[in-house]
Amino acid sequence: MDRSNQTSPVVGFILLGLSAHTRLEKTFFVLILLMYLVILLGNGVLILVTILDSRLHTPMYFFLGNLSFLDICYTTSSVPLILDSFLTPSKTIPFSACAMQMFLSFAMGATECVLLGMMAFDRYVAICNPLRYPVVMSKAAYVPMAAGSWAAGITNSVVQTSQAMRVPFCGDNVINHFTCEILAVLKLACADISINVISMVVANVIFLGAPVLFIFVSYVFIIATILRIPSTEGRKKAFSTCSAHLTVVVVFYGTILFMYGKPKSRDPLGADKQDLSDKLTSLFYGVVTPMLNPIIYSLRNKDVKAAMKNLVRQ
Repeated sequence: MDRSNQTSPVVGFILLGLSAHTRLEKTFFVLILLMYLVILLGNGVLILVTILDSRLHTPMYFFLGNLSFLDICYTTSSVPLILDSFLTPSKTIPFSACAMQMFLSFAMGATECVLLGMMAFDRYVAICNPLRYPVVMSKAAYVPMAAGSWAAGITNSVVQTSQAMRVPFCGDNVINHFTCEILAVLKLACADISINVISMVVANVIFLGAPVLFIFVSYVFIIATILRIPSTEGRKKAFSTCSAHLTVVVVFYGTILFMYGKPKSRDPLGADKQDLSDKLTSLFYGVVTPMLNPIIYSLRNKDVKAAMKNLVRQ
């Protein structure tokens, strides 16, 4: 019988997570919980200093505050669900909650891609056209740029999530993942998902490919400008203003390339190990990058370090 004729309304899903590796669950619960607390503390402090310290009321730190808030939202959309799955035998999630979690994580991920591109443009103007920086990156420009990043990410998420949740699902409602990751959910579909695939490819070109290309071109001009600075001290000072952003970009996109670019094993005996490896890579991608962002900016940025010291003294 055709599988599509056996569909039934799905009211919820079962998230496998690490169900096949119960010994690891308690260990990873402690590890992920500690990392989540570091994310909340580190990004929360960054948001606080960018608001309270008047010296940080500039476009770069406005974008940084948005990035920190985004990282908190991104991890909060999935980490509590993951932690709960480590402790409870019941791994079920209602259909509506699955859709909401998918929407939030998708929206935050797409927004971060666009926001990193906006931050690259800010650094390009600051280094390549410093005299025009106050005009080009005025408040009337950088606030809409940040708002546009959020609007683009949310719009993309609405489209992708609504398309994914409209497809019919078969009786098998087991998601082989920690969260309602869109590709894992679509594997349960009983209908043709070619429209979903095409839509995601287009979205990846817009929200991954275009920002990466824009960031790359921006840094080509930035590096060329820095190399033309005659003094060594001047070159160091110019590079220090964009080194933190460049490091965050490399970590963010490098992890994505590692996750989706590594070859799949053809050995059936190694399928379980690779499945576990893929899950853990995805899990740590969701927490490591948001945890590293405030650490990178606090260690590599003198203004942020000074603002944090002032905050502690108060």
